Order: sequence, then structure tokens, then C-alpha cells
Amino acid sequence: MYGLMQDHPLLISSLIRHAAANHGGREVVSRLVDGSIHRTNYATIELRARRLAHALTSRGIRLGDRIATLAWNTHRHVECFYGVSGMGAVLHTVNPRLFHEQIEYIIRHAEDRILFFDADLLPIVESIAPQIGCVEHFVVLCERAQVPKSELLQLAAYEDWIAAAGEDYAWPQFDERTASSLCYTSGTTGNPKGVLYSHRSTLIHALAASQRDGFALSSLDSVMPIAPLFHANGWSLPYACPMVGAKMVLPGNRMDAASLYELISGERVSFSVGVPTIWTMLLAYTGEKGLQLDALERCLVAGTALPPAVQKALKDLHGVTAIHAWGMTETSPIGTLSTPTPEVLALPEDQREAELLKQGRVPYGAEIQVRDAEGRVAPKDGQTFGPLWIRGPWIASGYFKGEGGKVLDADGWFPTGDVATWDELGFMKITDRTKDVIKSGGEWISSIDVENAAMSHPKVALAAAVAAFHPKWDERPVLVIVPKDGQELSRDELLEFLAPKMAKWWLPDDVVFVREMPMTATGKILKAKLREQYWHRLE
Repeated sequence: MYGLMQDHPLLISSLIRHAAANHGGREVVSRLVDGSIHRTNYATIELRARRLAHALTSRGIRLGDRIATLAWNTHRHVECFYGVSGMGAVLHTVNPRLFHEQIEYIIRHAEDRILFFDADLLPIVESIAPQIGCVEHFVVLCERAQVPKSELLQLAAYEDWIAAAGEDYAWPQFDERTASSLCYTSGTTGNPKGVLYSHRSTLIHALAASQRDGFALSSLDSVMPIAPLFHANGWSLPYACPMVGAKMVLPGNRMDAASLYELISGERVSFSVGVPTIWTMLLAYTGEKGLQLDALERCLVAGTALPPAVQKALKDLHGVTAIHAWGMTETSPIGTLSTPTPEVLALPEDQREAELLKQGRVPYGAEIQVRDAEGRVAPKDGQTFGPLWIRGPWIASGYFKGEGGKVLDADGWFPTGDVATWDELGFMKITDRTKDVIKSGGEWISSIDVENAAMSHPKVALAAAVAAFHPKWDERPVLVIVPKDGQELSRDELLEFLAPKMAKWWLPDDVVFVREMPMTATGKILKAKLREQYWHRLE
């Protein structure tokens, strides 16, 4: 017997239709590439997205065709999220910070038929254009007068495209399991692999993200995604904000502290998301200028662990609650969030703060497991390290075009590549990437814990702990440090500082001071390069 309920597919177009109908006047504010501030609303976004869908259809784009964007966080990019996916094509968000060879590879691999891009990214597009013959149209996300000159490409203006399209386009209905968007991983080894999301997975994920134990979003919020829209569905905010009717504030391509602060303050941003370096930068800027993040109530932090000192400063100096989260491109991206439970709030203050520094607990819909060395489910003791596995309706089941082969185990669990612990309260803590954990004498040392301890030193700007070969213990930690500007720091001073913060056998065997760290295109420390560089340092 089936229930007597209406059966409507979960489609991305329903989000923007809902926002236009029920929150049509809510603002969407963008800083454009030229630095100007643009204001629109959800009703206009929905209209322009329908025009875009009409323009794509008239050019022969069909269900399942891939359409690429190489763009910053602006209202036009949001329109692509809805115009492309809403008509049944697949939105492929490309990271402009990748190496040009990687951008070229993923556009060819995706077989993108159209490329939408911001005007300041023309040099990238021209450099890869001869190698991406699959692209039929190059469309600049601007007005005709702002289209840059190109001797190599025939460029069209986005505004011309949608102006010529009619308003009578009706959003089509199709299977909710249809592919909606495509995002490639930014792995440090091998070619990037494509994660192909569905309409169904995207909407279920946005529902989970919006809940009180997630982002806690509502129409009362002003939300600024500092994390780029080309990262894992923009951390769901292009979908969750229209879902609840929250104001959106989009910072464009200006990621400096002054520009971000101007928008946070001027647009009364109450919630934002970004990697730890963003918040470290904003803390330094507001401290130097004597400013307050007075409207900001909470921020979500992921990508790498947030140093405890930064979390404490945000709360003590600005009243901002920093929420740790963990996820990856393959998890849409939310995997866990460190929001409190009654049991956590009942803990003594120091234990409560330590618990909320972990990567958190799973929202409904996802499941996690930590497994021990024998592959069994590890005890929830907060101590046993092991590989982290995850499954759920917004977790990848494989990669686009079968790259990487079969990835799930027999029970449908996805291997995250992270090493973690979990505790009796259900809180998970990432201790390392599988490839970054330091194996010393048969025991594991968490490079992240060593780094966090080092980052709490007032003279340390950046820290990375990597394994070096040791003839007796197989591997031992070497700590690579970037001191803060103008600060002098010695090896002995730092090791003396670290000694009471960790087990004696965890203490690094050596400390190396450098001016800068090698970084990936997504702002993470390139540990593979550091391991290669310092692998023989202890011989």
C-alpha cells in the first residue's frame, strides 16, 4: 500500500521559484569585478535564470549537457546555478585558482559546451582555449560595454544573451535523480576527479544544512559566502539561502580584509562561511583598525582545522561563534558540524570548548564510521585513531566517467581518506589525512594536533608537521614554521613551548623556519612537497 501523498520531484528550480514567490524582494548584493556594488533580489534572479535557461535551450543545450563557469561569487554566477541546472543541463563550476593545465584538463574531461567566465579571467581562458575544442561559446559575465577585447576568441556578453531570450520559459519537470552539477576534486596527486551531484542530493543536503543544528538559517539572516561558489556547491549556500529567504551578500573577487569587512559591516552580515585564513586575516585587520564585527553572529569554518586561539578571539573580541565543520567535495560538502548538544553544554567550560573544537557530529541523513587497524568499527572513546568512512543520500557513489574505479565498500560506505577519532557524545575529530599521519614506532602521531599546538604560539603564523624518515622509528615529525612578520623564534623556544602540550614522543625531532609555505590552489598547505623536501632531514 502506498501513501496518498502528492509526488513532486525535488528539483533545483523549485528553490528559486519558492524564493521568488515568497521572498521576492529579499536582496542579493554583489561586489562586481570592477569593484562596484550591485543590488538585485530573488524575484529578478528567478526571472533572469529563466531567460538564461531559454537562451541555452535555443542554442541546442539539452538534458545532461555540461556548462562550465569560471567565475567569482556574484549574482550572475548564482543565476547560472539556477538557469543551467533548472533546464536540465549540468553546471560545472571550475576553480580559476587551479593550474592552467588542470583547468584545461577538467573542461575537456567534462566536455563542456559553453564557458561562462568573469572578465578578469580572460587571460586564463585565452591560454587554454586552443586545447578546449569542446567549448562552442565563450560568454563573459558582464554587459556588452564591459566585454574585454580578445584577438583569439569571439566573445559574447552575458547580458546580451539573456536580454534576447523571452520571459515565457517554464521550468521543466524531470526525474529528481538527474545530474545537476559537477565539481572536480582538487587532489594534490593525479588528475582531478569529477563529483556529479543530482537534484535530489542537492535539495536534501540544503535541507539538512539549513536546520538549527546546521547553519541555522532563516529569512532574518544576511549571509555572505566567502568560500567560493566553485567549491563544492558553494557550501550549499546558493541553495540554502533561497530556500529560507535569507539575504545573500556576494564578495566577488576581492578577498582582502578591508573589502570583506566593508561588506560584512555595511550589509549587516549575520552568518558567513570561509576557511581559517579568512578569519585570521579579519581578526588582524579589525585589531589593527580598532573595528568590530558587530553584526556577525556566527561563522562556519572548514577546509583545515581552526586554531583554538582564533576561535577564542572571535568569541571574546567580537561575540562571533565559530562553528567547526568537516566535509569534502564528495560529501556535497557537509559531513559533520560542531553544534552543541545538551550533554556538551553541561560540560565544564574547558571540556565544552575542547569538544566544540572537534569537527562535530553528523546531521540526519548521513552516517559515519571510524574503523580500527583491522577494519572493525572503532570504539567511541575519543582516543582510537582510524580511517573515517561516510554514507548517505548526498555522498558520492563514484566519480564522473568511472574515474578511480569502484570506490564504495560492500555496504555502501565511502572512504574519506581522513583519519579520525569519535567519542561517546558522537563528536568526530579529524586527526589527519591518511597520507599525512606520522607513523612512529608503530604508533600514530596526529600532524594536525602538533600543528594546532604550534599555532597557539604568539610568534607563529603558519605551521605544518610532516613525517621524516628515521632509521629506528621509521618516521618522526619535523615541524615547518612560518613566523609572524617581525618575530624571531628559535627551535628550542618553540619545543619548550610545545613540551607541556603533548606526549613526549609526539614532540618534533626538528623545527625548520621558512618564509612561506607551498600552497595548493585551494589554499591548503602542500604537505606532499614538504614531505619530499624534508624526508631525509633526520638521517
